[in-house]
Amino acid sequence: MEKKTRRFNLTYIILLILVISVCIYLGTQRSGDAGEKITTFEAVQMIEDEKVSHVWYQGTEFRIRLKVDSKVEKAEDFPLFADYNFSIGTEAEQELIMQAINGVTFADGTKIILTHDDVVDYWSYIIPVLYVGGGILLIVVFYKMMNKSNNSAMTFGRSKARQTSNIKVRFSDIAGADEEKEELAEIVEFLKNPRKFTNLGARIPKGVLLVGNPGTGKTLLARAVAGESNVPFLSISGSDFVEMFVGVGASRVRDLFDQAKKNAPCIVFIDEIDAVGRQRGAGLGGGNDEREQTLNQLLVEMDGFEANEGIIVLAATNRSDVLDPALMRPGRFDRQIYVHAPDVRGREGIIKIHARNKPIDSEVDFKTLARITSGFTGADIENMLNEAAILAARAGRAKIVMEDITEGINKVIMGPQKKSLLVTEKDKKITAYHESGHAILAKKLEHCEDVQEVSIIPRGMAAGYTMSRPDSDDNHLTYGKLNDEIAMIMGGRIAEEVFMDDISTGASNDIQKATEIAKRMVTEWGMSDKFGFMNLGQKEEIFVGRDYQTKNSYSEKTASEIDAEIHKILQNNYARAKKIIESNKDVLIEMAEILLVKETIYKEEVDLIISGKTKDEVVQYMEQKLAQQREKDKKRKQEQEIAIRLADIEQKVRTAEFYYKNGKISEQDLQKLLQAKNAMLAEIKALEQDMQVEQNEQENVDNNLKEQTAQESKETEQKENNNEEN
Repeated sequence: MEKKTRRFNLTYIILLILVISVCIYLGTQRSGDAGEKITTFEAVQMIEDEKVSHVWYQGTEFRIRLKVDSKVEKAEDFPLFADYNFSIGTEAEQELIMQAINGVTFADGTKIILTHDDVVDYWSYIIPVLYVGGGILLIVVFYKMMNKSNNSAMTFGRSKARQTSNIKVRFSDIAGADEEKEELAEIVEFLKNPRKFTNLGARIPKGVLLVGNPGTGKTLLARAVAGESNVPFLSISGSDFVEMFVGVGASRVRDLFDQAKKNAPCIVFIDEIDAVGRQRGAGLGGGNDEREQTLNQLLVEMDGFEANEGIIVLAATNRSDVLDPALMRPGRFDRQIYVHAPDVRGREGIIKIHARNKPIDSEVDFKTLARITSGFTGADIENMLNEAAILAARAGRAKIVMEDITEGINKVIMGPQKKSLLVTEKDKKITAYHESGHAILAKKLEHCEDVQEVSIIPRGMAAGYTMSRPDSDDNHLTYGKLNDEIAMIMGGRIAEEVFMDDISTGASNDIQKATEIAKRMVTEWGMSDKFGFMNLGQKEEIFVGRDYQTKNSYSEKTASEIDAEIHKILQNNYARAKKIIESNKDVLIEMAEILLVKETIYKEEVDLIISGKTKDEVVQYMEQKLAQQREKDKKRKQEQEIAIRLADIEQKVRTAEFYYKNGKISEQDLQKLLQAKNAMLAEIKALEQDMQVEQNEQENVDNNLKEQTAQESKETEQKENNNEEN
């Protein structure tokens, strides 16, 4: 309705501008310059003195052009432009003018040229009407604009909720939230068949609060509930209630629930409810009266004296810790559903859902993708696949390959690569050894996650990166894993120290991460030898005013001992990591040299380097893999082009068969098209066979290489164990 009103007002304004423009244009085109106004007797005197060369009249209006010193240079511009004009009032004056004109004969024998226009000049009547009409239209437009402003002021307290019906989202469109869907399925059953529950004395839940991190699918779940139950869906944001004017928020809450009552049974969805439902009476400097009035009205509407039958309030937030306790109690939000980030099976399902309408290469393994995307939400996965599709289109590929998806994951986590950034050779070398240090420790330490990618190309705020992804969704961090993580983080600085005989500022973020982990091990997780099972952390509070003068719960001596324990953990892991780096110097140098040549290496190349392959062997393997990928892309493009040609020839065959049945083409013409189609099918079959043979050969090569790499890794590990025993 609002869009219609905007279009209506815009049409009025455009029409008004056009009318005024036409009036101005026609007015200037028709009026010209009639010259100076004179009396009839002055005009007669000019004519008798032989000063006039042309006279024009229409009705009672006359215009004259002078013979000498005329302002009208060209005769064809007359009478639109004239020197003088006058009007007659009686027939006697007209007769006097005519006699004067007829009585003049110039020395060369010519007479005054007399012209007249018997056609009625309708424009002289139309233009004033247009001007009057334009003025009236202008008044109407201003009146409507003022009326709209008044209506806006009167409706300022109305809810901005958007009502949606026939929502297409279903529970089958959501993966990775099985328990959440089960909880919400009961709400759908309540809305579809309330007697099933009311006959047993159960009441419909008044509110369901969806709590979870951003991107986990809270809004999508709410839309699925509305879609499954097929009831009206009123959606509004928490910030839409609060305005600068006092009382508006409470008024909008009342109006929202009035709308809901008219459409009952229905679902009211309040997104980001923490904008209006924050705890009252907290915060430095007092509370926000307008926001608290809005919250009070929401509390009353959800569970007050008036019953709201058939209205279910769904709300979403990622800050349930700041919500008012009165809002969270049973009777208002009866259920709190925590929407977690999906596990590995959930991620696989989400990837399959978002990959439905995308051409994914057959070599892409969804299980592997689900494993390496640990911690991704549904929104992250959707964004990852979208980035992969864009990268595939940019590269001119017909299908999305694994490299596109891997780069999409990196873009989601760290941002795009900055290949155009000018980096000096010295900085490249420092970055290569730094990242190689991280990668070597990640491979050698028992509890570290496997390395997926190592690159010295700047990405985001980092000069280079080592990407490690977990094999499983472990929720608990063990003491050994945390120590290995600290040691791995230190690998970059240690590599610089050992191989560059200097250190750089590139380890600042590593130092911060390692220190934070060590601090939490001591103060929160009870993992220090001195303090043991004891919490020394400060409780995190949301409101500044509540803890404005809070002090630490331990003495300065204890604080000093905490610092000593943190330092001890860091130093022990630093010594442990440095020992591993020094014992794997050759491997680290090879990896750094390969990075300087290729800039980015992946898991396969890292495994080859760890197994003892030389720089030349690894580079050759990478070039072969790149050549094979290019050949595959070329074959895929050929396959796509043939498929397009096949679809075209099939359409031609169908058309030819239709024409043949109607006797418009001969059987010979039809057979030619059928032969071309069969040749195309044979070409496609041959291409598929070639691709299958090449794929089998490559799989055999890869399997042999993996077996060889595994054997060499096993032998290397055995040698290291023997050296340690000796």
